[in-house]
Amino acid sequence: MKGQQAERRDASERRRSIVRAFWRGNFERRRIAPRRGNERHAVVTDWFHPQWLATTILILLLCVGDAILTLTLLSHGAQEINPVMQPLVQGSGHTFAFVKLGLTIMGVVVLTTLARLRIFGSTAVGALLYVVLACYVVLVGYELWLLRNIPL
Repeated sequence: MKGQQAERRDASERRRSIVRAFWRGNFERRRIAPRRGNERHAVVTDWFHPQWLATTILILLLCVGDAILTLTLLSHGAQEINPVMQPLVQGSGHTFAFVKLGLTIMGVVVLTTLARLRIFGSTAVGALLYVVLACYVVLVGYELWLLRNIPL
């Protein structure tokens, strides 16, 4: 057996400074990808592709636009056909907007966290972010068309 080795650990506690932790997490990434290429379980990394951030921001902006357009259409006599959201649009609509945005945020965070996970063989979960974005683009486009063609 080897003799006593000198303690190599740094005496300072790295977790005490939040700013330092954010700085190191942003510029000194450790988990960019799974350790092994054939891992099939969810792997948490601390770096995600920039296009997923852009996609996430666009999804959230379109979600806010969808909520505003939905409430505008409802004020002009339209009806909410989503049975989950229909009770929430009663009154001022604040509850509707908060629940809609909250559910969307939770879903996007989960999809982004699991973006590297492969499903159905070779498709990454991150591809679902693009599907959600496309659905929101179609939905907001349809609502704008409805708003344009509704008799005021």
